[in-house]
Amino acid sequence: MTRANIISVASGKGGVGKTWFSVTLAQALALRNVKTLLIDGDLGLANVDVQLGLSPRHDLGSVIAGRVSLKDALFTFRPFGEEEGGASFDIMTGQSGSGTLSALSIEEVARLKRGIEKLAGHYGAVILDLAAGLDGAVRKLCEHDGRHVVVVTPDPTSITDAYAFIKLLLRQNPRADIRLVINQAADKTEGQRTYATLANACRNFLGTEPLLAGIVPADTQVRDAIRRQAPLFFRHPQSTAGEAVKKISGLLLEDPPVLSSQSGGNPPLTGSSAR
Repeated sequence: MTRANIISVASGKGGVGKTWFSVTLAQALALRNVKTLLIDGDLGLANVDVQLGLSPRHDLGSVIAGRVSLKDALFTFRPFGEEEGGASFDIMTGQSGSGTLSALSIEEVARLKRGIEKLAGHYGAVILDLAAGLDGAVRKLCEHDGRHVVVVTPDPTSITDAYAFIKLLLRQNPRADIRLVINQAADKTEGQRTYATLANACRNFLGTEPLLAGIVPADTQVRDAIRRQAPLFFRHPQSTAGEAVKKISGLLLEDPPVLSSQSGGNPPLTGSSAR
């Protein structure tokens, strides 16, 4: 994929809030009146539909099986109902419990990738929520000129796995535009420390320093929204985590990229302590 309006959201390991961030980012962009498409690219453990309480008629598995086209598998999600169309965005759900994507041949993944690229021409932003890790299918779907957002938490295993992911991604694409989102941080200090640890490792061993897209604070309202299968901005419109994602959505739309620590400035921080 070569379109720069594609934002892939990935992580080195599961359980870091990657899909929640993808869903919340999609709504944040929609609230900015950006025409947005969210694609659940994780066929093994897809859960965009679960987080939003959806029961779609078709999904990405239907597309891969040849039953419907990519376009026909889309549906519009309106969290505030028909009257609030400005906050709506399109979704293509995955298929939980299926290993279809990982079992696809390179040619089949390339065909899917071309279809997504064609769809991207009709949107201001396409968010591709990828499976955790970097298997062959994920690597192929990461071949685009847009942003690569890596979600990481302060957990040492998350930092280590995120570094491994970035290393493999840069090996495939040395010019990849990688942005880090520190999720579930107790406060800005912990978030900045997590970013510094990962950024220093990348600078020392990979020769590059990913930009910090922002820090999302730990927020009990996030858990409440997930349990109720409701979008965060619908359930808790003024949450601290939601405000952080709003700021990140603006930074991800900026071109050229926001200031990085490589240029001598401080990395941009968003969010505040939820404690």
